[in-house]
Amino acid sequence: MACVNLILRRARRVLAVTVVVVVLLVVAFLFYSSMVMMGDRTAAVKAWSNPAVTITSTGHSVVLEPTGEASGSGLVFIPGAKVDPYAYLYKLAGIVESSGVTVVITKPTLNLAFFDLRPLSLFEADAPDVTRWFVGGHSLGGVRACQLAESPGAGAEVAGLVLFGSYCANNLSDSNLDVLSIGGSEDGLSTPGKIRDASHLLPGQANLVQVDGLNHAGFGDYGTQPGDGTATLTSDQERDAITELLQSVVGRNVR
Repeated sequence: MACVNLILRRARRVLAVTVVVVVLLVVAFLFYSSMVMMGDRTAAVKAWSNPAVTITSTGHSVVLEPTGEASGSGLVFIPGAKVDPYAYLYKLAGIVESSGVTVVITKPTLNLAFFDLRPLSLFEADAPDVTRWFVGGHSLGGVRACQLAESPGAGAEVAGLVLFGSYCANNLSDSNLDVLSIGGSEDGLSTPGKIRDASHLLPGQANLVQVDGLNHAGFGDYGTQPGDGTATLTSDQERDAITELLQSVVGRNVR
């Protein structure tokens, strides 16, 4: 009997230690996921003060709409891991202003796209007047966008895919999607080599473009990022290059 009690006491101690370790790991992960790379205030103010763009924040997204004529096209855009969604306002406002495209930037669960299992239709519903939808993302957000392009879920539609410094982990080579993949020559994370090595997972008609002087963080405005290369472009030049490339796919008028 004493032996049984000893075993039970040890089992309870092991269980208690296990519970404490699990709780500590959960707390540590939640703390980690809450530490985001914040968007640059000056760049965000430029977007908010742009008379050609209306910005609305919801509980799950940030919606950029043209104040003028809308093109009928929309882009659901997923931020990179632990990057503030507002860090993309200035860069993505360019296509809204120039082509009347509506952009819905998601607010990923735990600031990590892989944990966001909400359907694409949730974000498309933020702009019910859009008739042609693209899905896209930056870095890890682009990986998630590839998954949604393949399986958007009930009620969602996807005409194409846009990747910013990213590449797919799932195979879309047999799809008829319009695909634009933008890489940067100075990207130290999603390097040109990594993008090239994963290009076989994209449709044959995919347009892969490398912007000279663009690094990984240059797709948004959130400062420097560990492991990244050094950009040789200004934020305005990066915005102009991204906007011009988006116009070739997302910017086509469908109205």
